[in-house]
Amino acid sequence: MALPISVIIVNHNAGKALVDCVGSVKEAQQIIVVDNASQDNSLSLLKPSKNLQVIRAGKNLGFAAGCNLGIAQATEAHLLFLNPDCKMSSQSLERLLQVLDSHPQAGMAGGLLLNEDGTEQGGGRRTLPSPWMAFVRAFGLHRLAKWFPRLFSDFYLHNQPVPEGPTEVEAISGACMLVKKRALEDVGPWDEGYFLHCEDLDWCMRFHKRGWKILFVPDAVVIHQKGVCSHARPVFVEWHKHKGMLRFYKKFFRERYSALLWAGVVLGVWVRFCLVAVIKSSRLIFKRAEA
Repeated sequence: MALPISVIIVNHNAGKALVDCVGSVKEAQQIIVVDNASQDNSLSLLKPSKNLQVIRAGKNLGFAAGCNLGIAQATEAHLLFLNPDCKMSSQSLERLLQVLDSHPQAGMAGGLLLNEDGTEQGGGRRTLPSPWMAFVRAFGLHRLAKWFPRLFSDFYLHNQPVPEGPTEVEAISGACMLVKKRALEDVGPWDEGYFLHCEDLDWCMRFHKRGWKILFVPDAVVIHQKGVCSHARPVFVEWHKHKGMLRFYKKFFRERYSALLWAGVVLGVWVRFCLVAVIKSSRLIFKRAEA
């Protein structure tokens, strides 16, 4: 029997990874692939099936807008937002559904995101970052936490022991989010002011503000080939990532900061972008030169 879930996958040049992703959630009642103007053969590789629906956006709308297109077509009581470079392990989808439905106050749940080598990824469970916490992570100051834990704490939780069972957390990753439709209707759709990155933190913040809990389910394993859709345009991705950071901070933290401190936050974000852009551009140039 099919699971009462509408899976929404926003695709952009994911290649064969998209096929593996769709195959890993075939037990869902509905699978919606929203394609953001892919230039590769990822859509042609998909095999038609009765529960698969493809929406061609016509242009790259970004992740949040792509998710909202999928929401408009979703028919089930639960919606799974899944990156096309993710592959659900056996029984993980059913386990997420079981846990989410057993907690009436929970609005969303996410699984254990693993790299291909079996190590845990950082974004699967985390706290909601203040600008200071994000600064600590961005400039590597979290390495000082073992000496000054209160000052340099990391908002990523993957260095902490994996809990034995489902645990409430402040935020999970947009790479894999199972959401109750009634919670979504209460909170509202994804904020399309984000193009790529930080829209998941925004949604988690809004879920909390509406009183919905967020669960991390360690025995729902998801393999995430991070960067499959973005490796060819690293600076483009970083630009939108840093732009998203500022939108998130301005939306939820601006009123807590003086004008001078806020100027420091803005400066810090764009200084980091410039540094990262130079590093990633250099790596891309050297990689192409070696090819």
